[in-house]
Amino acid sequence: MPPEMAIQVTYRRTRRLSMRIVKNGDVHVSVPFGIPKSEVERFIEEHREWIAQARKKTAEHQEKRSAFFSKLPLETRAQADAALQQIKSLIEPMVDHHSTAMGVKPSQVYYKRMISRWGVCNVKQRTICFSVYLLLLPEWCVEHVVVHELCHLLEPSHNSRFHALMDRYFPRWREARRETRRHQR
Repeated sequence: MPPEMAIQVTYRRTRRLSMRIVKNGDVHVSVPFGIPKSEVERFIEEHREWIAQARKKTAEHQEKRSAFFSKLPLETRAQADAALQQIKSLIEPMVDHHSTAMGVKPSQVYYKRMISRWGVCNVKQRTICFSVYLLLLPEWCVEHVVVHELCHLLEPSHNSRFHALMDRYFPRWREARRETRRHQR
């Protein structure tokens, strides 16, 4: 658990006092306009135990995430190059196969060290970026991400049409999403 914590208080249009713990362990408090500082301080003090538990849980989650992503060594140029070649050889055939089946073609496919997302589709430019950390997932989960991003070339948002496209082109997508989340935890 981080030794020091910062408490950020933000006044906004909200009905009640609320707080959350962010990734670095800091506390963010949302306060309705007009609430006196003394009431905010009392609210924080009354929730000290919850804050301690939530910060501990957040720190544990961050440690697990860090341990998961560190399974793919990318410290040296040789490691990064090897990972790039491996991810390309895994994803490019999937993109080719599913692009043909779906009748779409990305203008560019590229790879980055993203830990917050597995893939990103820029609909306007028709580009797709995949996380090199997909190498840490089972192949069928990687395929789910490929189909997901390709579906965005047909439907930009995650609406019912998008889900229907996923059902059509990768029927096990819900199961794959659960498995992907399980591996990440």
